[in-house]
Amino acid sequence: MLLIQPTEEMSKLIRVELNENVDTREKDLAYIKDWISKQPHLPNFEDDYRLMTFLRGCKFSLEKCKKKLDMYFTMRALVPDFFANRDVTRPEMRQITSIVQVPPLPGLTKNGRRVVVMRGIDKDMPTPNVAEAMKLVLMIGDIRLKEELIGVAGDVYVLDATVATPAHFSKFTPALVKKFLICVQEAYPVKLKEVHVINVSPLVDTIINFVKPFLKEKIRNRIFVHSNLEKLYEYIPREILPTEYGGDAGPIQAIHETWIKKLEEYGPWFKEQEAMKTNEALRPGKPKTHDDLFGLEGSFRQLAID
Repeated sequence: MLLIQPTEEMSKLIRVELNENVDTREKDLAYIKDWISKQPHLPNFEDDYRLMTFLRGCKFSLEKCKKKLDMYFTMRALVPDFFANRDVTRPEMRQITSIVQVPPLPGLTKNGRRVVVMRGIDKDMPTPNVAEAMKLVLMIGDIRLKEELIGVAGDVYVLDATVATPAHFSKFTPALVKKFLICVQEAYPVKLKEVHVINVSPLVDTIINFVKPFLKEKIRNRIFVHSNLEKLYEYIPREILPTEYGGDAGPIQAIHETWIKKLEEYGPWFKEQEAMKTNEALRPGKPKTHDDLFGLEGSFRQLAID
């Protein structure tokens, strides 16, 4: 199975953590749907599963959910680098998927968190188009919004730095990294619980220090660097990790290929989703612009979204 869902017992614990009340969640969903319908600049959006995922990611704060949804659609209008031409069969994307693996793992941690492994396959391969690689990550994120029907308690990322080289790192410009991290932190209902960096080298400290200014403080405090896998097992059950990391989930290539097939199946859906974006000409008040989101010099300014 691509994404194992929480057991009923685990779901009870997750609902407590996410402030989910089974008696009022449908009322909350109806409120958000009604709010969207009254926003002239937002698209007609009737996907109850995704809306419920947004509510869970915002711990059922209706105001936070509205801000997150507004940003979700705004990004799609203003950042075509990540949200246009989302077709995994394009040659550019085929190149990415042949040398980069970013699969969410099937299993969950004991406290209901989803683990995502990110790694390159060969350090001698040329650096791929970084924006296309980031697009791939967000495409998988959109599928998870639809398919994690019960909800999980958050995400745990494992970043394998085995193949990281200065040549690869040089392609990650501050403007591009900032744009991606703002998308992830402001537009997706992700509860990022931990980031674990493994197979480290001296370059890793440089990369972490480069990225930290673009992260919220609570996320900066959740980055852990491990010199060996035994330390990783203290956080992530060994049995849910791929074979390459001493686990029982099977080869990471097989998990990766399953996700690529899923992305191919979603091709028509991704095409339809390109219309799911704001019409800034209809936004009440001042339209949002690229500079509002990322600043004239790439400096991020906090948005105030009605």
